[in-house]
Amino acid sequence: MSEAGPLPSPAIRSGITRRGVLRAGLVVSGASGLMLSGTAAWAGAEAAYELVVTRYALRPPRWPAGQRLGITVLADLHAGGPNMGIARVRQVVDRANSLDGDLVVILGDYGASHPFVTEVVSSAAWAAELARLRAPLGVFAILGNHDWWNGISGIRRALSGVRIPLLENKAVPLRFAGGRIWLAGLGDQLSFRLGHGRYRGTDDLPGTLEQIHGDEPAILLAHEPEVFPRVPDCVALTLAGHTHGGQVRLPGVSPCWIDACHSGRYVYGHFVEGGRHMVVSGGLGCSKLPVRIGVPPEIVQVVLGA
Repeated sequence: MSEAGPLPSPAIRSGITRRGVLRAGLVVSGASGLMLSGTAAWAGAEAAYELVVTRYALRPPRWPAGQRLGITVLADLHAGGPNMGIARVRQVVDRANSLDGDLVVILGDYGASHPFVTEVVSSAAWAAELARLRAPLGVFAILGNHDWWNGISGIRRALSGVRIPLLENKAVPLRFAGGRIWLAGLGDQLSFRLGHGRYRGTDDLPGTLEQIHGDEPAILLAHEPEVFPRVPDCVALTLAGHTHGGQVRLPGVSPCWIDACHSGRYVYGHFVEGGRHMVVSGGLGCSKLPVRIGVPPEIVQVVLGA
């Protein structure tokens, strides 16, 4: 098995930035103890105004030759102001729809739970915006750890109310012009906090993959990327979020915003181990504080068979 690590950047980023706003001095409440006020303003503005599209063109060994599939990936929305108010959620959905993906997947963590929320975005409100997502093969969702920790029943109702299928340890077949594939969604790996850095998940990887019949390729959705070493060869691609790409990444410094129960091994980007591929999104929103440095909010676009 090859050593895990981001590949030498097959991704291409494009997007909208408002650099002028970065100089306007947006002050983020509570950040002054973390960094100088000017840096805090930059970090808050990066979280609130930048939006990039990161593209990957992949040909995993398990992917059939000649089959092309475009997947639009949204992760870690954390809806709530100051950086992810309802207007910002609407912007994210509009940008995602403009990419014309064959499939849209949403990788969990829907609401903001940090103590600096300035605009509350209800589950019904963000779900109504996500309901506008469009793709020929459909829109599918999984849950994240913050969903379990902050009102799981309301989040389930919100997704059900707008008819976005929630895949929890479930695999479904998808048919398209190139043939058939399987889309598998894993339960969250950190669902219950047991104290002192201990967690119990609701994930069932073997049970999920047992639902796949035939030799068609599978795509696995997992909120946390730490499952990757256990993913078998039958999965062509794993898509994950959770890490926010570190959320704060300074030159020459390790990412310092790794969320709960994360080893730091799979922080961001494209990883290959033993021929198996995984893409970890940097996500859209924030946890702990509404700031980002060096990891702008992103929508991921993966094209398989390109």
